[in-house]
Amino acid sequence: MAVKWSGGHSCPVLCLAVSADGLVASGAERGELALWDGGGSPAAQLRLPQAEDVTSVVFSARRPGTLYTAHGETISVLDVRALQEPLQRFRVNEEEINCLSVNDSDGLLAAADDSGAIKVVDLESEKVSRSLRHSNICSSVAFRPQRPQSLVSCGLDMQVMLWNLQKARPLWTMNLQECDTEEESSQSAGQFFNPPLAHSLSVASCGNIFSCGAQDGKVRIFRVTGARFEHELEFQAHSLGVSQVLFMPEVYWLLSGGNDGKVLLWDVSSNVGKQQKSPAKSLHKKKAQAAASSRKDGKLNKVASNEHSGVVPKLSIEHGEKVNWLSCAEIKGSRRVLVADQTSSVSVYPLPEP
Repeated sequence: MAVKWSGGHSCPVLCLAVSADGLVASGAERGELALWDGGGSPAAQLRLPQAEDVTSVVFSARRPGTLYTAHGETISVLDVRALQEPLQRFRVNEEEINCLSVNDSDGLLAAADDSGAIKVVDLESEKVSRSLRHSNICSSVAFRPQRPQSLVSCGLDMQVMLWNLQKARPLWTMNLQECDTEEESSQSAGQFFNPPLAHSLSVASCGNIFSCGAQDGKVRIFRVTGARFEHELEFQAHSLGVSQVLFMPEVYWLLSGGNDGKVLLWDVSSNVGKQQKSPAKSLHKKKAQAAASSRKDGKLNKVASNEHSGVVPKLSIEHGEKVNWLSCAEIKGSRRVLVADQTSSVSVYPLPEP
């Protein structure tokens, strides 16, 4: 059963973040922002100007007292030790911001928005150092750990992109619709009606493995090799769109949250923990096996199609509400998953130890 953190919001919670000190921040509709202590009590609350929805919150990598908050087209910089008027505001995006990411060195902040733009702000000069672009809404952006000039992004154009900030064009781009095999496409009659619009990204702590959750219910995992990335693994995770993916720290354990109201924990370490000699051949073989197994009918179909790769949920949580955001925190010595949904509370579930 979930523990509910209540009293911090009156509106649906849209986003979450956890600081290095264990402080939890949550953003909600109508400009609501709340800070929570480890016990689940609201430590501070603030309503941001214009009451615009708070769509993303992220703590500074090196200064855990600094919180970057996206609301509307604005990024507000807040001091969580005294939560009041923003210390600073950036207005560099032209449309609503969907996702913020700050790099390891705390020098750059990326903001992805509804126009498809990613504005990269140099936090020292307080100016935009790069403007990157998708052809449709950019839903998620993430700096790669240990690589402060490198980031990945995805959007509703079904594109996943790898960027190096020394260049204005992506180093590598993959269209999620094109990376499905022909045999799989022929079976997915619903694919045309449910295209893989990309909603969420998460990069593992190694910096070379990242995951993407999409509208077709699949989680795809990629490996970065130099100036490109390869499609390493995919599996059907949810019966509806995957709204959130999150790699847990230090292990290849992945949380996914879906529009089907489920939160699932996956252990993909055996699939991505070691560099395969030929990822492409291995992937093709896996897909062929998936095609054979998918002929089974009934509810076992999706499970069977995942079993070929050994990817089955390590933990399945029937949360019951569409998942808006996932975060992971250590509370009282054990790991918990924090879930934001269509309600005004934050749900907290225990996680198994690695």
